[in-house]
Amino acid sequence: MDLDTLIERLNIGETSDFECKASENEVPKDAWKTISAFANTNGGYIVLGITEKKGNFDPTGVKNSSYQIQNFWNAHNDTTKLSFPIVNESEVNVLTIDDKSIIIIKVPRASRTQRPVYINNNPKTGTYKRNYTGDYNCSDSEVRKMLRDASEETADAQILDNFDLDDLDLGTINAFRQRFRNKTPDHHWLGFDDLNLLIQLGGWLRDRENNREGLTLAGLLMFGKERSILDAVPNYQLDYQEQLAEDPEIRWSDRVTIDGTWVPNIYNFYYSIYPRLVSELKVPFQLKDSVRQDETHVHEAIREALSNTIIHADHLSEYPIKVTKKKDEFIFENPGRLRISREQLYEGGISAPRNPNLQKMFQMLGLGDKAGSGFGKILRAWSEQQWAKPLATENHDLEMTKVSLSMMSLIPEYIEKEIRNLVGDRYSELNERERTILVLAHKLGNISNIDVRGYISDHRRDIGDSLKHLVNNGWLEQSGHGPSTHYCLATVAPNSDSLTDSSDSLVDSSDSLVDSSDSLADLKAIAAPVRDKGKVTPELMERVILQVCDRRFLTQIELAEILDRSAVRLRTAFLKKMVEDKSLELKYPDKLTHPEQAYRTKKTRSNIPPSMDLQ
Repeated sequence: MDLDTLIERLNIGETSDFECKASENEVPKDAWKTISAFANTNGGYIVLGITEKKGNFDPTGVKNSSYQIQNFWNAHNDTTKLSFPIVNESEVNVLTIDDKSIIIIKVPRASRTQRPVYINNNPKTGTYKRNYTGDYNCSDSEVRKMLRDASEETADAQILDNFDLDDLDLGTINAFRQRFRNKTPDHHWLGFDDLNLLIQLGGWLRDRENNREGLTLAGLLMFGKERSILDAVPNYQLDYQEQLAEDPEIRWSDRVTIDGTWVPNIYNFYYSIYPRLVSELKVPFQLKDSVRQDETHVHEAIREALSNTIIHADHLSEYPIKVTKKKDEFIFENPGRLRISREQLYEGGISAPRNPNLQKMFQMLGLGDKAGSGFGKILRAWSEQQWAKPLATENHDLEMTKVSLSMMSLIPEYIEKEIRNLVGDRYSELNERERTILVLAHKLGNISNIDVRGYISDHRRDIGDSLKHLVNNGWLEQSGHGPSTHYCLATVAPNSDSLTDSSDSLVDSSDSLVDSSDSLADLKAIAAPVRDKGKVTPELMERVILQVCDRRFLTQIELAEILDRSAVRLRTAFLKKMVEDKSLELKYPDKLTHPEQAYRTKKTRSNIPPSMDLQ
């Protein structure tokens, strides 16, 4: 942390990752609680030499900073004081404010194998967590969860005493076999009996060291009967809710939970709720090799999110696995915190499953990703649809993880519709940079490489390559040369069929045309005073628009073709204003963003004779 950042943080005050201590002569004893809390939560900064007075944080400094730092390291490296030496040597620094020495200690988030980080040689009373600006003792349950995560022995590999094959549901095992066979018909495991198949899957374990064997927690959770699962895991809970009703008094419109009407093991839960999750999924029509694609990256993302929720859950927790489907969002919640940092989750490439045997079972069915790219598939699918970025969060009080997949677009509906019309079936192929460029072109009318760099941090060469790609595909139009090169949206979508090529006449599939006898050539002739000139007066442009729209509704794209102007420029500079002053009427006045919105000269106007001289 540099001096400017420190001053900025002092002006804000203490937060969940920023704690100040007076510490004039020695490191305060309560600083060690904060170190434990930061390490067990999300990390943070402890600043020594800051005094709080009526909500203000003033730098009062420390005496003999070198002495205090040495005492800090002595205690930090003493396992009777701190269970794990969590702070790196490079993360303790001294800054000077008004000739006063300030010590800054950066405490990282502890990894799962380091937690719990506790003080005074007692994990029960010395383990803390951070909640807003306070440090709080962790409960026994929270400490046990940390210890389970830290163990090299995974919970789902636990051999269950007094459980056997009779505790498993034969119908579930047969259903698993059939799906396994459908995916990999020639797999040699399919020839094994149930016991040997379970051994291969990790559902039955032989502990050679202790000369014992038996059903594992993974085997019971995946294939077990209800009563048997609840005998082994009394707090076992599964909950799926559809919250689709308009009435806020209706909490859910459909629900799947443990109610005695089905066999509630993990396998049946997954295959019961996945079809419900995707049943109303609205994704763009896609073709691949002339074949409609019903399975999209969005479907794949939902599968990954659901299987990951199960694979990474702490099934021994008192909290449930909960999946919620809303009109514009999917929410996946599982007990247990992330076993890697959020940064590592979003970067991908690291897999640390809490239940590797369950993961293996799902992988045999083509579900779950062992390479750490599962969340990346979710990010890809949501980026392709230009939906809000998936959000993974942790609830430190409940020790739970939540993944929210919102289907709300970051692009206004009418803009997205126009860009989809422009790009067509290849919309999902656009990367984030290309979409941003098209949105900027839509919003600003004309853009340059420099304009784009004002919104994204990519290198100008990469932006230039994207601009060239969009031009080559006919989605952007280029004008000028060198530094003065500018780009605007193409006036007509390359794949648009709103204007026909063969007959050179306008086509409107609706019955709202007043007179369809005018050909495209006729309308272009009427628009010649605008088409044949570069810059014209606003008055002339409006008069020409009124003339070409005199006898029919024309869409923004059609007008752009007739007038040889940018569709975006026409709407923002003329069409919107002309609708407001009632010189134009809308085809769909009750739905301004209708994808087929069109404009026509208002019939009450009598001051536009057919023979008007537009010159």
